[in-house]
Amino acid sequence: MKIVLFSDIHANLPALQAVLADIDSKNPDLMYCLGDLVGYAPYPNEVIQEIRKRKIPTIAGNYDEGIGLASDNCGCAYKEAAEKSNGAISIDYTNQIVKPEERKFLKNLPRHLAIDFEFNQEKFKFLMVHGSPRKINEYLFEDRDEKSLLRIMEQANADIMAFGHTHKPYHRILANEDGTSHRHAINIGSVGKPKDGDNRACYVILEINSDTSMTKPGSINVEFVRVSYDFESIAKAVEASPLPDVYADMLRKAY
Repeated sequence: MKIVLFSDIHANLPALQAVLADIDSKNPDLMYCLGDLVGYAPYPNEVIQEIRKRKIPTIAGNYDEGIGLASDNCGCAYKEAAEKSNGAISIDYTNQIVKPEERKFLKNLPRHLAIDFEFNQEKFKFLMVHGSPRKINEYLFEDRDEKSLLRIMEQANADIMAFGHTHKPYHRILANEDGTSHRHAINIGSVGKPKDGDNRACYVILEINSDTSMTKPGSINVEFVRVSYDFESIAKAVEASPLPDVYADMLRKAY
């Protein structure tokens, strides 16, 4: 079972188009989007329309929730005054240009998706969230304390958990207390606004099959796929819009 996961497009249509073209060449069995379709770039409607046209199962990101509710709060953790000011411009601009039908789509997105698997009389749960199971905008960075991350997954009854929001991809294998079983935490990175120094779009291919077991940590395969695209075109589109130019610089340098 080949499952494609992607997230955090943030109105970057060229990146989404490049990723979908690459995914098409991989012929996955299932495909899911883990939210944040909009914000920071000028193509929110086009991104939503592409997701809807392909009927890709999608959950809400914090930015989707803000725009869906026509709120001036995207749930983003801006630390500095300049970030807050730029963020206010971004959500105001997105609210101005997003169309009614596209806003309705964002408003109605579910928070979580879960798939239950059973192989060889072993059951395990694959959970998809945007930030965390507890909070749509909680950041689960790679350096999260292992006990804390394990506790979050245990409380959600998640054996495999995929999420985005930080825009920094990683896969951590966490041993349960008994030491005989494991849980997998997978941050799938960002399609349209990477923050890991690599400006290529990122998505994940997760492979689960009849040999998969939580007692065998190597029995699932997680591949981080990076896709080149014309980031200069979207950077120039940002600069030509009312959005702050710093968002164009972020696309070029992936920070």
